[in-house]
Amino acid sequence: MTEPATNTTTPGGTARRIAIVGSGYMGGGIAQVLALGGARVALSDVSAEVAQDNYDRLLRESDQFVADGLFPAGATETLKQNLWAAKDIEEAVADADFIEEAVPEVIAIKHQTLARISGAARPDAIIGSNTSTISIAELSVPVAQPERFLGVHFSNPSPFIPGVEIIPHAGTSAATVAAVRELVHAAGKQTAVVKDVTGFVLNRLQYALFHEAAQLVEQGIATADDVDTLVRTTFGFRLPFFGPFAIADMAGLDVYSFCYQSLQQDFPDRFATPKILSDLVDAGKLGTKTGAGFLNVPAERIPELIAYRNRAYVAMQKLLEDLGPAPLA
Repeated sequence: MTEPATNTTTPGGTARRIAIVGSGYMGGGIAQVLALGGARVALSDVSAEVAQDNYDRLLRESDQFVADGLFPAGATETLKQNLWAAKDIEEAVADADFIEEAVPEVIAIKHQTLARISGAARPDAIIGSNTSTISIAELSVPVAQPERFLGVHFSNPSPFIPGVEIIPHAGTSAATVAAVRELVHAAGKQTAVVKDVTGFVLNRLQYALFHEAAQLVEQGIATADDVDTLVRTTFGFRLPFFGPFAIADMAGLDVYSFCYQSLQQDFPDRFATPKILSDLVDAGKLGTKTGAGFLNVPAERIPELIAYRNRAYVAMQKLLEDLGPAPLA
């Protein structure tokens, strides 16, 4: 069994002790992220053997990631210093400041696991769940002091996807949210705080796109390959740099309003114009061309924004050419 070593400290000098409960693909990746960010991270699973096997796997993966230029030189040594396999959940969480539950997406399993975590952790330890779909309020039921509980949703593959969805429930304290955001930022990730509603935000957006794409294929309007090509090479090409509101502002909110009217000819309910869009258009706030819209970019910064946009798209195209096509066929 790998023994704990001396706690590492963050650049600000604050030691972080973290436990990951569920050391599989997602949990293991989260452990890599946080350990490389300077925290001391315990892995636990259904048995000591499973935790140790996953610890060994994470080191092998790290060696390959370093060889491929995906992790920095010395990453595996950092993981060896900061990551350790615990014999069980109770040992892993006993002295942890933050605990991330990453067990299968089955509420009964999560409730059972969270009850064990809550019973063994310090009363001031923050507890997060990596759930992507289950209500955070519902998951909080077995957690003592539920104000310290929230969703901390990493995306797959967690070492390489920069965004983390933070989901407090109605009873989560503001201090808990702030502490978790600081911890995630220290590991080099970005956070967005959203409300505890079905699907949260990430999956509502992701599945809305997939739902429309699936209908287009089912109806014989386009093939799956053609839909993927259009998404990758048109509006999806913009998404690494701009979200939907920035894109709408640059296109013109009056243009978006007109397009909604066109779509309503065949899909009156599915593409009803959002009130938030109509209100802006009615107020003459049409996006960057008027200096006011969803994001209110000042008119004097528009040339700078357009120049950035053009450089970004050219750089993206060059990156894609350098990488070559994805090995899907």
